[in-house]
Amino acid sequence: MAKHIIFFHGSGSEEGYDTDAKLVDSLKLKLGSGYSVHYPLLVNNGTPDLGRREQISKEISASKDGVILVGHSFGASMLLACLSELEIKRKIAGIFLIGTPFWSGDQDWVQAFKLQPNFAKKIDQKIPLFLYQCLDDEEVPFGHFTIYKQQLPWASFREIPVGGHQLNNDLTLVANDIKSL
Repeated sequence: MAKHIIFFHGSGSEEGYDTDAKLVDSLKLKLGSGYSVHYPLLVNNGTPDLGRREQISKEISASKDGVILVGHSFGASMLLACLSELEIKRKIAGIFLIGTPFWSGDQDWVQAFKLQPNFAKKIDQKIPLFLYQCLDDEEVPFGHFTIYKQQLPWASFREIPVGGHQLNNDLTLVANDIKSL
């Protein structure tokens, strides 16, 4: 039986979905037939703060125990918010976050995306957690990765020298970590 993965895409409904489809294709190719990758479209329903968290929660709830969760960029940050704010009743085999923004600042539009101050305490430390960031990411400053290192010290962190925000559309490193579970 194939292991089940859900991949949550970056910002912009259709735009982020289409852009990250190349990441999903790479992941499928590198993982092979022993894995099934579900790639839902996260729509902006006018409440991107709670709406995306709820959509992610529903996708996880609709899966089976042992699901593997992968998020890129905005999708990774909303996945982390979902896991730290909502009750998830599925057993999660692993969490893989790529180019994850750490939302901060006083602007009104940012408030809905921020993690709760105690978010790290609500993440189950028994679930393998991996974060990936390219040093040359043009979208998410590398300093965000450093903040996550401080907040989530038990996680595995993968600094990637080059690849930009899309990791050159090559998720070999992520696939290898997923296979290591």
